[in-house]
Amino acid sequence: MRTEDVLAAIATGLWRWDNASGIVSLDAEAARLLGLPAEPVRLTEAAVRSRFHPVDWNEIDGVVNLAVAEGTLAEARLRIMDEHGRVIRTVRSRSKPLIRGNDYQLVGTLQEVAEQVPGTAARTPITGDWRRSREAFLLDAGRALAEARSTAEVLRVAASLSMPGFSPDGLAVFGVAGDRLTVIGHHGHSDGDEGPFSSMSLDTDYPAAEVVRTGRALYLPTPDEYRRRFPMTWPLAQRFGRRSWAFVPLIVAGRTMGTWMAAFKHPVAFTPDERSVLTTVARMLAQALARAGVAESERELSLGLQRTMMPVLGPGIPGIQVAARYVPTGGGLQVGGDWYDLIRLPGGTSRTDGRGPGRVALVIGDVQGHDVRAAGLMGQLRIALRAYASEGHRPDAVLSRASRFLYGITDGDDGEEYGGPRFATCLYLEVDLETGTVDIARAGHPDPAVRMNDGTVLLRPTAGGLPLGIDPDTDYPTTRLTLDPGETLMVCTDGLLETGGHDLDTGWDRVRKLLEAHDGEDLEQLADTLVEAVHGPGSHHTTGPLADRREDDIAVLLLSRRPVGPVVEAPRRTLMTIAQAEPERIAEAREQMRQLLHDWTDGDQLDSAVLMVSEMVTNVLVHTDGDALLVAEVACAAKSRRLRVEVSDTSDELPHKRHPGEMASSGRGLVLMEMLADAWGVDPRGEGKAIWFELNEAPGPSREGCCG
Repeated sequence: MRTEDVLAAIATGLWRWDNASGIVSLDAEAARLLGLPAEPVRLTEAAVRSRFHPVDWNEIDGVVNLAVAEGTLAEARLRIMDEHGRVIRTVRSRSKPLIRGNDYQLVGTLQEVAEQVPGTAARTPITGDWRRSREAFLLDAGRALAEARSTAEVLRVAASLSMPGFSPDGLAVFGVAGDRLTVIGHHGHSDGDEGPFSSMSLDTDYPAAEVVRTGRALYLPTPDEYRRRFPMTWPLAQRFGRRSWAFVPLIVAGRTMGTWMAAFKHPVAFTPDERSVLTTVARMLAQALARAGVAESERELSLGLQRTMMPVLGPGIPGIQVAARYVPTGGGLQVGGDWYDLIRLPGGTSRTDGRGPGRVALVIGDVQGHDVRAAGLMGQLRIALRAYASEGHRPDAVLSRASRFLYGITDGDDGEEYGGPRFATCLYLEVDLETGTVDIARAGHPDPAVRMNDGTVLLRPTAGGLPLGIDPDTDYPTTRLTLDPGETLMVCTDGLLETGGHDLDTGWDRVRKLLEAHDGEDLEQLADTLVEAVHGPGSHHTTGPLADRREDDIAVLLLSRRPVGPVVEAPRRTLMTIAQAEPERIAEAREQMRQLLHDWTDGDQLDSAVLMVSEMVTNVLVHTDGDALLVAEVACAAKSRRLRVEVSDTSDELPHKRHPGEMASSGRGLVLMEMLADAWGVDPRGEGKAIWFELNEAPGPSREGCCG
């Protein structure tokens, strides 16, 4: 009996939809189910479309697109209409896309169904309430994600989404950094749970990594399916107690930028409608993350500019405290021509042993303009000023040379790349840190202010000359003042004074009140107070009463003769899979350990860690049939850092300590660990085991305390 006869006997029709030509071929049974004469026929897409309920046709169009993208079956229920618009029957369609280049053919079956079965996703195309709730959810999700302005806000919105009928209780967003997969954010997990997943190779046997490699969504409806497909990383996911997982690619402009994971504590079948919702959310999430990334890149550009201008205080400059802020003008790329600098000057110590505090130079300036050219010109001028100061010139000579330099690169043909002639205001101060003497040269810049010990704030008028770059032969007279211990010197650009409708006089009045109201102890807090008075706190990009009011770049620099505090180091982690078929990756594992421990104080401990990792991974590849999963972490212990390395595999056979002879080529792994590790052990893991060791960092001359 022919296949067509068998299908006709069970009231099942065949159809073929050619996307390239728009022709739909129906056998006799399929034609009958669509309300046509029971004979094979070829129809246009428009003719077939007229037989379906309009809502259902739109629904199946989305289901088909999803099936084409994922290479899965397209399944839906469809209402068949007669020529008078009445529903005559409901059919179920199951079809498979056959992709050929950019086109495809959809081949499938049609079968009449008596009634809807509650609880099945196939009811979705013809269930109005569920459809309306889904559309409302997607509209609300799209609006919320479109309004998110940062990656953190996007992740908060994603965590708050309540999907109709199957809300996940655990979410994670993975990003790609080179050949590594990182955790951008997560929800529904405890702090630290992301540790093993925070830095893994794209070659790792993990669903999120496979999605990035293939660009296709991955649905794991049951723990058994997860365990079967990803046995190496199943122990990492098992402890969360989830029942179903969806890993959906985050795609922007055809590029997979990461993976979105939705995990469920209840079973989810991941029907076409559920996959459609997840895919739609993932697309919106990817677009939102891309927009947030662009905005953050712009902010990072301005912050990077700020970091390059931050004064660097070495341990040989005692007794001073410095705080500085740079805030670019609002909008655009947020770069401009304001800058500040702190330069340690050669010589000048007042003690005979040459170990006195010495001299430093404070520089603050403002290049004309608020564009990228102004920022580039500022960078060159800043380097020139630092060079002249480092040569030992006095303040007046430093500004004279800088003015000639700026005039030379912006005047005439050479200045076309900067948009023609430009000038810059500048204030240069040379401070003797032992006596408190300050020599000041000024080029068209606002005067400095000093907050005295009793809280009095005085504006210090200084002699000055033209802005830099106007006249190459301008002289800059020097003014001297003394900064007593406990007093604070403030210099700033005109953006701090004139923003918000103020002129220089009223702007100084506002700044003076802020300086007087402060206790003069915490310079960082004072710097924040000065900047927030102009444009609000760091969240200036939000709307509301603290909306951005910046009209010019802002730079402010504070100096007091006080000490500065220490810096703390962050922990590191790594994860990678070494497959049975890739023993050459053992060398990569050794290199991973060396990079992870690049600043470890004891070289012998580093070599021991590399040796033990090599032994552990090699033992898995030699003595088991599975792959090895390596997880390494450097964290803070009680008084030092601690390295913990864990290698797991799917074998239930525990390692045994042996006593190899002198000529034996193996059997020394556990002996080495017992000799070299501070602690080690073997932990059964249900299906498999993990062998681990720990090393406590030995004290060294370059490190004191934990992660210091």
